[in-house]
Amino acid sequence: MKFTIKTILAAAALAASSIAGAQTLLNASYDVAREFYKDYNAAFVAHYKKATGKDVKIDQAHGGSSAQARAVADGLDADVITMNTTTDVEFLADKGVVARDWTKRFPDNASPTTSTMLFLVRSGNPKGIKDWDDLIKPGVQVIVVNPKTGGNGRYTYLAALGYMKKKGATDAQAQEFMARLYRNVPVLARGGRDATTAFLQRNTGDVLITFESEVESVNKEFGANKVDVVYPSISILAENPVAVVERTVAKKGTAELAKAYLQYLYSEEGQEIAAKHSIRPRSPAVLKKYAATFKPIKLFTVQELFGSLSEAQKVHFNDGGQFDKIYTVK
Repeated sequence: MKFTIKTILAAAALAASSIAGAQTLLNASYDVAREFYKDYNAAFVAHYKKATGKDVKIDQAHGGSSAQARAVADGLDADVITMNTTTDVEFLADKGVVARDWTKRFPDNASPTTSTMLFLVRSGNPKGIKDWDDLIKPGVQVIVVNPKTGGNGRYTYLAALGYMKKKGATDAQAQEFMARLYRNVPVLARGGRDATTAFLQRNTGDVLITFESEVESVNKEFGANKVDVVYPSISILAENPVAVVERTVAKKGTAELAKAYLQYLYSEEGQEIAAKHSIRPRSPAVLKKYAATFKPIKLFTVQELFGSLSEAQKVHFNDGGQFDKIYTVK
């Protein structure tokens, strides 16, 4: 076939009009998931085109998970939310933005992946940090996310407190441990990426507590061997819940697309992409395949020690709660 300037321009115009007419979906997500969703979105767009013949464009909005939830509640027209803590989804469900029965809309309590909290330390681990007890030593600076603005921060707090509970500490001993830990926090980060930036770009602190999935992002962005990974003896199972934003999809007519987008997270390809980004897949087959990435660690659930994230929110993170009692803004 002979291509002329005219036919090439016509084809380009047709392609542009096709993309311009594509449905657009906005995913509001937590801070450290941006690299994962960059790869996942490309895979989903290709899958959706093959399955339906339709073009689709995916936009992303990232930040501290609670800040993202508030933005959606205040009118951000996200079609889906992909969070790292159920309280942020429940917050939106209580406001009628997300379905009340959102946990039943997708498998595994609408949490297609999980993660846990671990420590990133400077190369060579100069402070010899091995477990939670090392974080309260004098002269150790700990970088964490504010539990009032991000799920990363809430899971960090609960992981540390759960460690003490698992050791058989009394409530007084646990509270003293938490107070000493947060005295070693020079400043609270707004979200996971803000915490990583403080640790690696501003060179603040000796240890960063963050999601396991952030390790891959750090290696990609800052180069391998910049940090050492320390798995504590005990940590928390963090579920990554997802939901359709009913208010938005009703307005935009994107309900079918939003559902397909979240369902694909459970596919073998979706699970594989998650594993490549150090996010723990639900699929036993994919998890087994990436056994070298996901080292064995003794995990406890929020339900086991705290009843639920909602109960933990009321006791620890709401204004006047336990966190406010142990942490003084510096």
